[in-house]
Amino acid sequence: MVNEHALTVSLEEFGLSKYEAQAYVTLIAKGTVSASELAYYSEIPRTKIYPTLLKLENKKLVIISKSKPIMCTAIAPEDAFDGIIHEQINKVNAMNTLISNLKKASEESRKSRGSEEKRYFHISANNVLTQLQTMIEGSKSSIKIITDQWGFGLLSECKEQLLTVLRRNLDVKLLVSPTQICSESYRKIPEGVEIRASEIIQSCFIFDETELLMINNNNGKGAIFSSTEILGINQEKIFSSIWKNAVKTKALADMTKSDAQEIYKIIKTVDESGLMYVLNSTMVSKKHEFDMFKLLEKNGISLKAKSLDDIIEIIDAVMQVTCSGHVNFEANTKNITIESKLNSGHSLPWVSILDGCLQKQGYKTRTIYQNNSNKGEKIHIKISKN
Repeated sequence: MVNEHALTVSLEEFGLSKYEAQAYVTLIAKGTVSASELAYYSEIPRTKIYPTLLKLENKKLVIISKSKPIMCTAIAPEDAFDGIIHEQINKVNAMNTLISNLKKASEESRKSRGSEEKRYFHISANNVLTQLQTMIEGSKSSIKIITDQWGFGLLSECKEQLLTVLRRNLDVKLLVSPTQICSESYRKIPEGVEIRASEIIQSCFIFDETELLMINNNNGKGAIFSSTEILGINQEKIFSSIWKNAVKTKALADMTKSDAQEIYKIIKTVDESGLMYVLNSTMVSKKHEFDMFKLLEKNGISLKAKSLDDIIEIIDAVMQVTCSGHVNFEANTKNITIESKLNSGHSLPWVSILDGCLQKQGYKTRTIYQNNSNKGEKIHIKISKN
């Protein structure tokens, strides 16, 4: 059966309270029930069940009958959460639009700045690399970089300058496109630069939170914005927002490019579609561990041909990236241990995928879940051949 605790935790991240999440997941699993039955099945105090239902009704997640006894039904996940998903998509689109508008705003304000006009100037394509190297070397506290393939190629030619600032203990963070994970340019970036991957459509270098270098990937030309406080603050906010949700790549650094990008695709698929897919599947499927398989295959990811060792290696890398965790397989005892430094069910989607892989390969599995609020969580999978 699907782990209802994990679904509850995931729904809390969508903004629901603990009781609201427990009630909604229970209704998804049980169908239409009375308020008193809901309180029993969801383990919500009877005094809290009616206020909880009213809040869910206001959020358009449940339907409550007007008759007595009061009956309640969950609105289907695809209808309940469609608005939330589109809201997130709109935020990303708005962020991309902001980049273009910021440049236009800077150009318009430049006309009224008078003596401050020198703060914004163009750099020819032939001089961009030299300017980038100079600005890296002259940084004093931090360098934040968002770079597409074009900008990443230029950055890979700045290894000596990056090493210089790393020796001074500068904070250097780099956001790259998923297609650049473990590429030739990626391997030229010195250790000490923290690299994460996200969908990138521009190249912007932020130095000491005040000085910006932006590069046009169509013609290679650059533009420097110096001491433009508003633009610098906005770019820092954009960087921080993307960085927070980007995928860490350190655990993938020694892999081949194809293996690393496969793992990235697995992580993004589960993060973006896993919750909705599992919520929908609870109403139609009896083998939820296989549903995650179907989700991956639907997105062009097949694990069928992988060996047990390959699967464990993949899930181990995923755990390192998403939960600062590990997977350990003890061949003698036929025991697999999945450890996560994060608790509250963060490792459960990956345990579900691993469990499904094992069953697909003919293993019988028994899972034991341990949660420690201070140390994270640990899950044991005992396997045996059918």
